[in-house]
Amino acid sequence: MTKAPHPDSEEALEEAARLVFEQLGWTTSNCFNEAVGANNSTLGRKSKDEVVLVSKLLPSLQRLNPSLPDEALQLAIEEITNSRNSLSLVNANQEIYQLLKSGVKVRYRDDNNAETVETVKIIDWNNASNNDFFLASQFWITGETYTRRADLIGFVNGIPLVFIELKAHHQKLVNAYRNNLRDYKESIPQLFWYNALIILSNGSKSKISSLTAEYSHFSEWKKINSEGEEGVISLDTMIRGTCDPDKLLDYIENFAIFNNSGGTTSKIIAKNHQLLGVNNAIEAVSQISHNQGKLGIFWHTQGSGKSYSMVFFAQKILRKLLGNWTFIIITDRDDLDSQIYKNFAYSGAVTEPETDVRADSAEHLKQLLQEDHRYIFTLIQKFRVEKGTTYPKLSDRSNIIVMADEAHRSQYDTFALNMRNALPNAAFIGFTGTPLISGEEKTKEVFGDYVSIYNFKQSVEDGATVPLFYENRIPELQLTNEDINGDMEQIVEAAMLDEEAEKKLERQCARQYQLIVRDDRLEKIASDLVTHLTQKSKKVSGIAIPSKIAAKP
Repeated sequence: MTKAPHPDSEEALEEAARLVFEQLGWTTSNCFNEAVGANNSTLGRKSKDEVVLVSKLLPSLQRLNPSLPDEALQLAIEEITNSRNSLSLVNANQEIYQLLKSGVKVRYRDDNNAETVETVKIIDWNNASNNDFFLASQFWITGETYTRRADLIGFVNGIPLVFIELKAHHQKLVNAYRNNLRDYKESIPQLFWYNALIILSNGSKSKISSLTAEYSHFSEWKKINSEGEEGVISLDTMIRGTCDPDKLLDYIENFAIFNNSGGTTSKIIAKNHQLLGVNNAIEAVSQISHNQGKLGIFWHTQGSGKSYSMVFFAQKILRKLLGNWTFIIITDRDDLDSQIYKNFAYSGAVTEPETDVRADSAEHLKQLLQEDHRYIFTLIQKFRVEKGTTYPKLSDRSNIIVMADEAHRSQYDTFALNMRNALPNAAFIGFTGTPLISGEEKTKEVFGDYVSIYNFKQSVEDGATVPLFYENRIPELQLTNEDINGDMEQIVEAAMLDEEAEKKLERQCARQYQLIVRDDRLEKIASDLVTHLTQKSKKVSGIAIPSKIAAKP
């Protein structure tokens, strides 16, 4: 008689996870004693270095591509299972990801000996029930030198997309990353060519991220859905929130980005708050006629990945909602405009020949708005108008979505009417890192109410943002006019300056920088910081610290 595993053991956690997968509609199997070889193979594997289950992939392709001959399907299988040892792990993963999303193009000769090119669908992204979901536990894989046994691997149509590493509840979760995941990526890299998401769990704590993420970038999954439903334990919430077949396909298809900034490629997958928030915003787009183009305000606190959420939002609309959509991304500062444009470009959203889509002047903006572009990036100030005139209508299109970053700022009140006049049938969504405050009702008039909220407290609790501790200090410089930005805008508008004159004015105003960084002010700040930190250190450690420390600016 087999002895039952201890309830706090890794084996018990694995069994509990397997039961949740079964409840979600997956078939499961313990593969510890899997027969591998040419004859009587349990899963059809000829050797343990194979990580794609062709025995499940082929019937899935036949089901999804009923009009294509077996020759075409076999060519697709060859393309998917080809060795990618010459590529880096992330580049191999990116290559296969595109095949899964877009299908595999194959070239073959039909019955009339005519050359034919077809696209073989690998996964039905729109109907989860058309796919095969299989969970293998204790799955053996052999690399070039070593053989490893993975705790849980989730296969979709025979392709290993989900990797789960488990630890007993008393073990530190970071050990699953340091001792296991790192080793697996080196020992059996072929498994991760296909991987879509990685889950680490000890039952009470579970984290998720991609194959390129450092442990600090793994995050918890606290809500199964937008209603805030939670599972019995964290692993239960994680599995139900990410591996339910419909949720998993949505996550894999629409919430992964390969970012090529800094000369390296990293794979970024959405965190819990990003996926739920973006899907709320997508729902608002689907109700665009009902809400009259007011898609809402997307408030996710600073540092929680708001810029990537904007990419996820736009990319999912382009892939899943019919229409020739155009996105106008609006900011109010050059540095923000540059940052957001780079996020879209490095993520592959903006590609050739659509690279010259940043408005460099008011006239250039008008030109872009009258053309057909996927994306347009501009400063809100470029919606300027001569005094006493009305901004002209530039497009009647109803498939334009204006994405305004930091939508709460007063500048958006000033130029909102100009945007409306230029794009009377456009829809508007505001992205912001801070909540609206009293007196910003006009922002809601333009964008509507909150569509997603992820505040600072939630971010700190999730570990997405470090805690902020504030202690008041009297500044050496301060503004006495709280409405100085608005007043300056009115003055500039009234002066009817051209762009060259405005830039000159900006340079003149920038001389405030010289006041802020003058030596005597910096010396006082440095001295104050040293005094504060040494006093804090004395309180915390009780170690004697010299009372006089020279403060350098």
